[in-house]
Amino acid sequence: MNTLQIINNGSHQVLNDVPIISLLNQILNDAILRKASDIHFEPYENDLRIRCRYDGLLSTVSNLSIHLAQMITTRIKILSNLDISERRTPQDGRFSYQFSSTKIVDIRVNTCPTHYGEKIVLRLLESQKELLSLDYLGLSPKQIELYRKALFRPQGLILVTGPTGSGKTMTLYSGLSELNTDEKNLCTVEDPIEIQLPGINQVPVNLKTGLSFPTALRAFLRQDPDIIMVGEIRDHETADIAINASLTGHLVLSTLHTNSATEALIRLSNLGIPSYNIASSISLIISQRLVRTLCCYCKIPIKNLQFYDPGNGNCEHCHNGYVGRIGIFEVMPLSIQLRELISKKESVVKLNHQAFREKIPNLRQSGLDAIRSGITSLSEINRVISE
Repeated sequence: MNTLQIINNGSHQVLNDVPIISLLNQILNDAILRKASDIHFEPYENDLRIRCRYDGLLSTVSNLSIHLAQMITTRIKILSNLDISERRTPQDGRFSYQFSSTKIVDIRVNTCPTHYGEKIVLRLLESQKELLSLDYLGLSPKQIELYRKALFRPQGLILVTGPTGSGKTMTLYSGLSELNTDEKNLCTVEDPIEIQLPGINQVPVNLKTGLSFPTALRAFLRQDPDIIMVGEIRDHETADIAINASLTGHLVLSTLHTNSATEALIRLSNLGIPSYNIASSISLIISQRLVRTLCCYCKIPIKNLQFYDPGNGNCEHCHNGYVGRIGIFEVMPLSIQLRELISKKESVVKLNHQAFREKIPNLRQSGLDAIRSGITSLSEINRVISE
């Protein structure tokens, strides 16, 4: 292709700056073909560094002349409907890229001013609806059963926890996809909307207009909802509304930035939620991480063990011995005993001890299962899980 094919708000745009268009076209095509999740354009004094994130790790793919930086920045801003004259403050936008006759990739754009220009990060969001299934996440059969049981309860709060980039949103979307029927009114408030799902009322946060998580949640409760998804619980007000909604006949799904399932309970307490409300509202907590999966073409068996190490990096099928990522999970339903401990404001240590007594595998135990199955390596589990 000689031009960068763009679909923006449903209309085709023809772009005339062929050299820059062809260059950006090549960068996008290469990134999509190699299954990158992000592209970073980073201006420095003498060059423009371009890096792609493959399977969670950044890798330099090109260093271009710094003179091209402003032209590339301007082109991306035009495609994203951003202000090309504003270079002092961050901006957010998005566009859709026609990769092939059958494949369109949604691209989220963020700009940020730096010392030598504006850094741009493109997030590549492939809207592949067939991947929005619990079977693709990496959950064990028992964990899928527990998640589905909580999803099809008429009310309650399901929390998904983990650091940024651990796949929490995809876990929520997969759950929503199972619930998305004509008989249910599903509403989400997100910052931003990652994947557009037909049949679900998705609301993007817009702080400039006063549309925050709490504002949207209050509006939802007057919209006759059955199921509500809150992109993230960040403060007392959002947590309080979400929990009260789950106690008054609604199924609520959300995320928290904590390292484990039990720490989510402490986090809610620190946000000022009464312990009896926490114990009464939560039906399931999922903690997760994403780990790189070993390349089946070049993984190296370890002698006398049923483990594998990544290959030597010379394989044409993978990135340094790995290809793709999969989740490892801790899925903790709240038993009567756990609810009693929460009501008594017991420590994380006691909560973890009770989870162990109930034979709930933690993240490291799930990681060891993935190692024994030949899915990933010990070094990768140690990289991702610090505890």
